[in-house]
Amino acid sequence: MNKKPQPTIISIVILFLLLSLTPFQTVHSEPTTDSVTLLIIAPFEFTPALEPLVLHKEHYGISTRLVSVEEVYDQMFWQGRDPAEKIKYFIKNAVEEWGTQYVLLVGGMIGQMNEWYVPVRYVQMDDNWESEYLSDLYFADIYDEYDDFSSWDTDGDGIYGEWYYEQPAEDDNIDLSPDVAVGRLPCRCLEEVMIMVDKIIMYETYASGGTWFNDFVVVAGDTYPVMHNPNWTGNEGEYYGDLAIDIMDEFTPIRLYTSDGSFSGERDVITTISDGCGFLYFNGHGNPQTWGNHPPNDEEFVTGLTTKTMPRLRNGERLPICVVGGCHNCQFDVTLLNLIEGIMEEGLQFFKHKFYYKEWVPECWGWRMTRKLGGGSIATLGCSALGYTKEDKDSFTGGMDEVELNFFTAYSDHGYTHLGDAWKASLQYYQADYPINWSSSAVSDSWIDTKVMQSWVLFGDPSLKIGGYPSTPCIE
Repeated sequence: MNKKPQPTIISIVILFLLLSLTPFQTVHSEPTTDSVTLLIIAPFEFTPALEPLVLHKEHYGISTRLVSVEEVYDQMFWQGRDPAEKIKYFIKNAVEEWGTQYVLLVGGMIGQMNEWYVPVRYVQMDDNWESEYLSDLYFADIYDEYDDFSSWDTDGDGIYGEWYYEQPAEDDNIDLSPDVAVGRLPCRCLEEVMIMVDKIIMYETYASGGTWFNDFVVVAGDTYPVMHNPNWTGNEGEYYGDLAIDIMDEFTPIRLYTSDGSFSGERDVITTISDGCGFLYFNGHGNPQTWGNHPPNDEEFVTGLTTKTMPRLRNGERLPICVVGGCHNCQFDVTLLNLIEGIMEEGLQFFKHKFYYKEWVPECWGWRMTRKLGGGSIATLGCSALGYTKEDKDSFTGGMDEVELNFFTAYSDHGYTHLGDAWKASLQYYQADYPINWSSSAVSDSWIDTKVMQSWVLFGDPSLKIGGYPSTPCIE
């Protein structure tokens, strides 16, 4: 098969150098029409590296505008009480004035510092495990039930999403339904921006028609051994894996399960992923560094993949969309600085919590998977906090597993072929199935459902064409 020249990191570096030699008249890319389908928000220093992505999107008919964080602050000087709210008001204006459907936030922590390239919103929902957690749904939930701006701070005290242990919600009647599809590339340096631009361009240009895309890899086990609770019968991870396979019935399933020995350790996972696949689903337990699950009714923990072993993935341009079910796999505020600060502030208590739960690692599992050079995923969807499941609810229904299945349903059954649309629909389905009772107390079922929705994040381009555009040669 003839192969056309493909974009590379080198080409992006060259283009970046050329752009850096040319003074910018503005810090954003002007849209070719009055509408802006994709809005990209990034710090000014990242904007030259993102220009090739703008050109690529425009080539495929996605009207795109690149705006620096600094320009957002300048334009929103009169709106928004803090940087995150200013970003949200700017998104609101983009939705109303330009008809924006997708928002890509490019920027995470600045290196290992507790400072941000693009601001974040922390939600205050204390469950005696974590007092707050990250939520990018905040930027997507623009309107409340009355079509007014949804501040997530209904009591106006500058603290967002307050719902404290054994208390009714202080910030109640939050809509929680995304009005725009928001994804984030939590890049911590310019090199990561260039890696992701290259991966997105390669995927959308050359993925279509590749036989590897037809494979659906599911990795799972017995998430809740029945020895601990008689209600936890069966292999929960494998149960949801089979449901996902049934939904994605147009794909060839590849099961890695602890029950039949096909999933016995990291080698099984790395070998299988390195062949490439269209979708990849992990269902089990996690932390910012590790994902794994149990053999049937066994306390042994089988490690499936860690941030340390991800460099061994060799799937090249055969990049899956990865859905990971596990606690904190996409907690993108972890940093080595937490190790030093934790010891200084908490002493030995730190080792009982943040150290043990890996909140001091350099980057989280989901982002390491996504930004990996020469493989990994094209996007990763997962939980920034504790990943509550139906086993945590009195009603014994719902939870993060159901959001994950909603995502596959949105793509396979309902025809959402742009990544952010499927993410958005997965939360809208869940919200419709589990309406929130704001007068109940934490940690009630409604409290859990709220956290489930707020903590599910998308690392990737929300405008991504799943499977790529069909007009160019494929990657075999």
